[in-house]
Amino acid sequence: MGAPTVPTFSFLTTAYRTEDYLRDTMDSVVAQTIPDWELVVVDNGMSDAIAAIVEDYAEDERIRLIRQENKGYDGGVMAAAAGATGRYFVVLDSDDQVMPTFCEAIARVLDAYPQIDAVGCDAVRFDDSGADLPVGYYRATNAKRKPNPAQRLTLTDLVGGLVPYYTAAIRREAWEVVGGYDRGGEELHESVAIWIRMVSSYDIRILPQRLARFRLRGDSLTRDPAKVEAFMAELERSFAWAAPEDPAAQAALDRTLRTFRYWVALRRAQHALLAGDDTGARRSARAAFAQRRTLRAAAIMVSVTAFPGLLRRIHPLKQRVSERIAHAAGRIVSAVTR
Repeated sequence: MGAPTVPTFSFLTTAYRTEDYLRDTMDSVVAQTIPDWELVVVDNGMSDAIAAIVEDYAEDERIRLIRQENKGYDGGVMAAAAGATGRYFVVLDSDDQVMPTFCEAIARVLDAYPQIDAVGCDAVRFDDSGADLPVGYYRATNAKRKPNPAQRLTLTDLVGGLVPYYTAAIRREAWEVVGGYDRGGEELHESVAIWIRMVSSYDIRILPQRLARFRLRGDSLTRDPAKVEAFMAELERSFAWAAPEDPAAQAALDRTLRTFRYWVALRRAQHALLAGDDTGARRSARAAFAQRRTLRAAAIMVSVTAFPGLLRRIHPLKQRVSERIAHAAGRIVSAVTR
């Protein structure tokens, strides 16, 4: 059975320094249970190794390669979109994967409810060894509402933390109207900003099935404190940019922003502890406690106030406290970052 002339799904994949992962990503698309797709891979940096991997699939006319100098992540995705012909665009990063039934399951929803403009899903998280982690994407982000395909996504849901996993099928016309992943000069996170632009005017649904696979790489930004803070600041700007007029949505946004600020401050406290900076740890712990009155923030604040230098002398305890903070903050960051 051949693929339709105009495919339903266009996978948009930008590749930069992902030679070790790209083949698995492409294989996951090729393994789809229905042939109604195309895959546009952008070699976003003129890598001969990336190009060679894609050329290995040259016999499959549904797969195309675009080569360009590195134009950043958003520039790579937008280049893929410009070369796509499908009815729905699906962003798929070059180190992640989709389940074999991704297209089939989403096509079933779109066929039954043609008024829907975008369909998302949950995702399995897995590490570089290939092992699946027990907690999926939405549980890891502590979303307040579980995905329910019977309910249209609202701005209150979105700013409250129920952000669709980035690999979702978005109607081409909706993508083009909102500008896709083009930031428009704003320092926003692409995979959040696009949903904020869409949610008020388009029908977005989220399936509870884990139809995608999200890789937690060992070299992810969660290991770099400066990158974590920059990412969290970008994420906060993206949510604040929504500026909802509805009181319920504003209240949800306020809670989300407090959560972001809490984790940033708590992570600063962690690194101050590791550096032996009791003053910095106390200041950051107080900032975290002001956002969310948790025992974790209070414990750090009390410890460095009542027993300055103690955690520095009890290195194993300090390390355990720091690791727990890093793990908790990392769950949020690694679950939503790209």
